[in-house]
Amino acid sequence: MTTTDVAAPIEVDAPLPAAEPGGRWVNARAGLAQLARKPLFLLAGLYVVFVLVSAFWPRLFTARDPYGTDPASAMLAPGPEHLFGTDIYGRDLWARVLYGSPLTIKATLIALGIALVAGLTLGVVSGFFAGVTDAVLMRGVDVLLAIPGLLLALSIVTALGYGTIPVAVAVGVGIVPGFARTTRAEVLRVKTLPYVEAARAGGASWGRVLVRHILPNSWGPVAVLAVLDAGVAIIAIASLSFLGFGAAPPAAEWGTLIADGRNYLVTSWWLSLMPGLFVALLVLSLNHISKTFQELSR
Repeated sequence: MTTTDVAAPIEVDAPLPAAEPGGRWVNARAGLAQLARKPLFLLAGLYVVFVLVSAFWPRLFTARDPYGTDPASAMLAPGPEHLFGTDIYGRDLWARVLYGSPLTIKATLIALGIALVAGLTLGVVSGFFAGVTDAVLMRGVDVLLAIPGLLLALSIVTALGYGTIPVAVAVGVGIVPGFARTTRAEVLRVKTLPYVEAARAGGASWGRVLVRHILPNSWGPVAVLAVLDAGVAIIAIASLSFLGFGAAPPAAEWGTLIADGRNYLVTSWWLSLMPGLFVALLVLSLNHISKTFQELSR
């Protein structure tokens, strides 16, 4: 037998190749590079950032007083001096839309916070413990899903009273079932994956498995749903404000601004159309961002 016929010895104890450092950062950079090649996503993101910045620092984009009346400038059409025109009291509509952003955006954040906390808790408990606990909690969620969201919000805000905070609480409770269902489905899926079973076989407690493996790997679809439901919450909050359940006048809430101009649609169309377009573009931008994230996560 020649030396070439002898198999090379196998080093059983040889260490495995180390994983490439910064793998997660590489994946993150690759994802950002994909997003950078999507012009519609960039435009939507810029518009959302603009609305968020204007909600907390409206003075950066207008120097006009949103509550200052000027009868001589009443009902002026949109133009260079007044981007969105003026209302029946001569107040600058662009300034009122920007100064109305904090009320609606803060209400949306409160609603999403309530939905995330309550929905995640219900979904994790239901999916993790399963059995009777899952059946009881999900039947309660089914009851909430059977009630139209706006009707449920109307019932809650009627019981709590008018104002931005009651509206935010009502909308938040209305979108809890979606978060609970999504979280439960993800927890049930992740709980059966091989690395979870390997962690349990290695002696990890269920609490450690939940914190280290199940929750981090269940967060993706919930985050996408949060972006999507931000648009839903904005529409619901604006709708309740339109119906008169929001902040009291002369507060410049988006729904209130749209409602104020509904009696002048023929003569002064901009009073309702311009605030409505502002809100519609924000909701469409959030929907596009959510859809893009969903495509990348597949």
